[in-house]
Amino acid sequence: MSNRAKSGKYDIFTKIALLLVLLIVGFLIVLPVLNILIFSTQPSGSAIVKGSLSDVVTRTIIWNTVKLGLTVATLGTFLGFIMAYTQARVEFRGKKILHIINLVPIISPPFAFATAIIVLFGRSGIITRGVFDWRPTLYGYPGLVLVLTLSFFPIAYMNLLGMLRSLDPALDEAGASLGANKGRIFRTVTLPLLIPGFAGSFLLLFIESIADLANPLIIGGSYTVLASRAYMAINGDYDISLAAGYSLLLLLPALLVFLVQRYWAQKKSVVSVTGKPSGRPTVVTSRVARSFLLTITGLLTTLVLMIYGTVVLGAFVQIIGVNNQFTLEHFRYLLGGFANGAIKSTTTLALIGTPIAGIFGMLVAWLVVRKVKRGSEALDFMGMLGIAVPGTVIGIGYAITYNDPVKIGGVTVFPQVAGGAALLGGSLAIIMVYIIRSSPAGQRSGISMLQQIDPAIEEASASLGAAGGKTFRLITLPLISGAFLSGLMYAFAHSMTTLSPIIFLVTPDTSILTQKILAEADQGRYGNVFALCCILILLIMIIGGLINLLVKRTQVSIDRPMVTGR
Repeated sequence: MSNRAKSGKYDIFTKIALLLVLLIVGFLIVLPVLNILIFSTQPSGSAIVKGSLSDVVTRTIIWNTVKLGLTVATLGTFLGFIMAYTQARVEFRGKKILHIINLVPIISPPFAFATAIIVLFGRSGIITRGVFDWRPTLYGYPGLVLVLTLSFFPIAYMNLLGMLRSLDPALDEAGASLGANKGRIFRTVTLPLLIPGFAGSFLLLFIESIADLANPLIIGGSYTVLASRAYMAINGDYDISLAAGYSLLLLLPALLVFLVQRYWAQKKSVVSVTGKPSGRPTVVTSRVARSFLLTITGLLTTLVLMIYGTVVLGAFVQIIGVNNQFTLEHFRYLLGGFANGAIKSTTTLALIGTPIAGIFGMLVAWLVVRKVKRGSEALDFMGMLGIAVPGTVIGIGYAITYNDPVKIGGVTVFPQVAGGAALLGGSLAIIMVYIIRSSPAGQRSGISMLQQIDPAIEEASASLGAAGGKTFRLITLPLISGAFLSGLMYAFAHSMTTLSPIIFLVTPDTSILTQKILAEADQGRYGNVFALCCILILLIMIIGGLINLLVKRTQVSIDRPMVTGR
């Protein structure tokens, strides 16, 4: 990062951008979290927090949550690494197909795996009972671990695959020239360089798994976690203070893991690439290693294919495993009026929130890398709060904060955007959630890319008299359009499939597709669930493809002299 890029006074655009970012972060994440803290001090919430270690029930719920998070994060990171290492370092046919299969869970609603796993491996499952005559109990901890690991391992896969492809093969060649065998090079060179990737993947999977609400509601059974207990405090006990207390207990481990990972990854950070890596990566030639990697990859891929085959097949038959007669009745029912409003509103709100989240993420990245000298770490941290704070906590925080107008000194500074009398029927609150939850992905991509682009490019624009806003719009954004595209794609897919934060914000005027899927799953109408999942995945693929084409038209190719590798 260049110090000269951060020197001097802020121009008017930078001042406005910094103020706008602080206001957005303040209203969209800081204020709801502060209200969680305030409401958790009220009697019922305070009792839960104070009794978190002494009360057996609360202590069990906390341990259930932490155990689930640690297990899913460990298994998901391991499987993601195996899949990424196989993709990057093992020669075999079908790599592109395997890559696509690994990405499908990212664009799937959170219910697809849970419902398909129940149909395949439940007590009356097609495979367990139909083939082996077993009656296993998947509900509870085993089922949650299986479903969440399969749902979230692609996050680790994408993270670690990008790092493996960016490692300079010259490092392996240097180790080999010093007499080290491939096993020792893997242990002493490759693995240490991937430590930030492991830590980042573990963080994301831990937070995603402890914050997940849909799967514990569907397949959790009697295994209660903090997210589902906080949900029941709102929808069953109707006690906001109690929900705030459970939310605070959920927030603490998530923030602790986030802070530890952030500190540790910075201490362990390694720069191995200057410009584009040269040479060809070392491939795995050991028969034992290849067999191990390809066996795990094959089994995992087969399982994913079976699950999505069940989703697709279940959408087009009467009752999968019971009456497999072909039908379009599920789609007729859903598109005949039941889900039309939800499909329209979900897609519309996601399309509104996606570009805002993408631009906001790039703006924060630009300020952190190029403009803010003092406080850049704090600004980066605030921008990442959207992903560090569990979605359930954000949703309850919004329900507390925005069910009434926000007033300071008796003056309304923010309208009511949640609840029955909300502005625009609650749509604005949902868009706010989409923005703050989706922007961190683009922010990280933007920071990584800006750190590799020489700031002299933007300085040249400024020296020719261009204002800061014009430089950002015409120079910076086109140069980081790859990161911008990644941010947009993630923002749209994440917005279309999210449930945990918005389930507390839906109103009769604003119906969301994931909430409709949950309602159908609760009633056991799995045919409708599978059909809605298919509709949702198809929408994401079509609109995501259009976003990809639109942004790529403006993408700029960066010549070698522009890249410094710093």
